[in-house]
Amino acid sequence: MTEEIYEIHAIKYARLMRRSPDNFIGGDSHDTEMPLNYYVWVISNNDRSIVVDTGFSESMAKKRNREIVHPVAEGVKALGIEPEKVKDVVITHMHYDHAGNIPLFANARYHLQDKEMDFATGRCMCHGMMRHGYEADDVVSLVRCVFDQRVQFHDGAAQIAPGIEVHHIGGHTKGMQAVRVRTRRGWVVLASDASHFYAHMEQDRAFPILYNLNDMLEGYNTLRRLATSPKHIIPGHDPLVMERYPAARAGMEDWIVRLDADPKD
Repeated sequence: MTEEIYEIHAIKYARLMRRSPDNFIGGDSHDTEMPLNYYVWVISNNDRSIVVDTGFSESMAKKRNREIVHPVAEGVKALGIEPEKVKDVVITHMHYDHAGNIPLFANARYHLQDKEMDFATGRCMCHGMMRHGYEADDVVSLVRCVFDQRVQFHDGAAQIAPGIEVHHIGGHTKGMQAVRVRTRRGWVVLASDASHFYAHMEQDRAFPILYNLNDMLEGYNTLRRLATSPKHIIPGHDPLVMERYPAARAGMEDWIVRLDADPKD
């Protein structure tokens, strides 16, 4: 049987200027600019297209003081995909920047870890520091999808389609999951916020928003085990992704890049 191979596109939809001490537990003595990019990802071949995460809207950008550079819908459509025709969406975790825009994919089935829904609707949300990354309206939207029978829950590792897997990581949130994809260059792992920046994995350091520090650090080993090599791991917010991978097409530089292509360095 022929193995299914996929293309992966990273779509940059927003950004936030930030300094390096804000991106590490314990700060950072260098104190340099270290902005965050916000991404959604599209996995596709001739048979299917699967979206990973849904981003946030203009209204949420204003509420949280983020800058939209290209709305999520614009990026998805630029790849020839109509959002309402997407059948499957993986939600890596339910933070506002990964699980907003649920109505945009009005006919999709959402793939989510059991632990994430438990976390986002349970007693941990009684604490302001724990619920800061969540928006009640986004959580409610996914709960409504549950009642509409549009959520597929997973408990640990699962296959979404041949050559596409989810793996529970934890750490950043209780139900944080990464996505493993078979591509022409091997197994690529979309870490999402299991590692915000390349530097977190490379330096064995942690982003300051988290549920469990040990799970976050141990998660780096899981990411390495799942990927063909460290260069096959894609962090969730690093602007270097835009520099290391080629644009999907001319004119899409610093907007949409091909992650199934070989990195430039």
